[in-house]
Amino acid sequence: MNKTRRFPAEWEKQKGILLCFPHNGNDWPGKYQAVQWAFVEFIKKITQFERVFLIVADDTLKLKVSDMLERAHVDISKVTFIFHKTNRSWMRDSGPLIVESGKQGHEAVNFNFNGWAKYSNYFLDRHVPGVVAIALDLPLTAATYKGRPVVLEGGAIDVNGKGTLLTSEECLLHPGIQVRNPGFTKTDYEAVFAEYLGITNVIWMGEGIQGDDTHGHIDDLCRFVNAETIVTVTESNKNDPNYKPLKDNLRRLQSAKLENGKSPNIVELPMPQKLMFEGIRIPASYANFLIINGAVLVPVFNDPNDRIVLNTLADCFPEREIIGIGATDLIWGFGTLHCLSQQIFQG
Repeated sequence: MNKTRRFPAEWEKQKGILLCFPHNGNDWPGKYQAVQWAFVEFIKKITQFERVFLIVADDTLKLKVSDMLERAHVDISKVTFIFHKTNRSWMRDSGPLIVESGKQGHEAVNFNFNGWAKYSNYFLDRHVPGVVAIALDLPLTAATYKGRPVVLEGGAIDVNGKGTLLTSEECLLHPGIQVRNPGFTKTDYEAVFAEYLGITNVIWMGEGIQGDDTHGHIDDLCRFVNAETIVTVTESNKNDPNYKPLKDNLRRLQSAKLENGKSPNIVELPMPQKLMFEGIRIPASYANFLIINGAVLVPVFNDPNDRIVLNTLADCFPEREIIGIGATDLIWGFGTLHCLSQQIFQG
């Protein structure tokens, strides 16, 4: 593993969670009001365990959000406001990755967000890593490779903190759709992962789930729950378009090796039933859970499989509370709890 940098696993001790209060109603057309209150509930659950670093555009929004938090009986002393205007609220992707660097310190790595190589209005979001680094008093490092900026969203990767990283070919290697880094090969990406995240071993999945606006993010597919165990979503309905790609990903995991040469333990999670809104397939996935200090926050969808998933994750995290958070409104923005958040490690 790279001795100078290491990206900790999500279950390691966190200083807090970075969030950005939803302000772009276009991301949730027709559901924006409901989404704001769903987000307040998300903040409430996190603050019961750790601090929230909350980005808001200005004092006006801060006053509005503070009032909402107080009405919902959120412990506002656990919320640190950071002022910055953003295009969107998806901190997993536009926020920095906080990595260990050197013997004791941490740094913020900026992976040059570009709107998932899809949207043109992302220039405010590009400044999120710098603003957060200043707020946390951390050095900021811009990720480059062979002299050019590297684009990588946090939702595209998952790590076990020991040297192994999960990602998908659809997201990072597709030749024509949402191409983040034109011409990049697996070798190029693996060199970047080694330099900036301390990765020595990469497990490549195939395709992402149907309706995924990011074109294959791993945090809707499979996640580490400890250094040697991976949960992965599977689809039981053979007529669903997700059936074959998720079977292929399961096979890939079954033949994969960890950084220590061992085969990972594999736990299957069901997919929620097909979720449609206004004729659009919504990328609902239970894999989009967020691990925080003492708890795991799990998106649930008023679905019979909610209970199965909560019980399965309870077995995976026996020392943590497993808390379901209603995500049927949030997912209309094509992401839920993990997509909206980024963990902060710092001492």
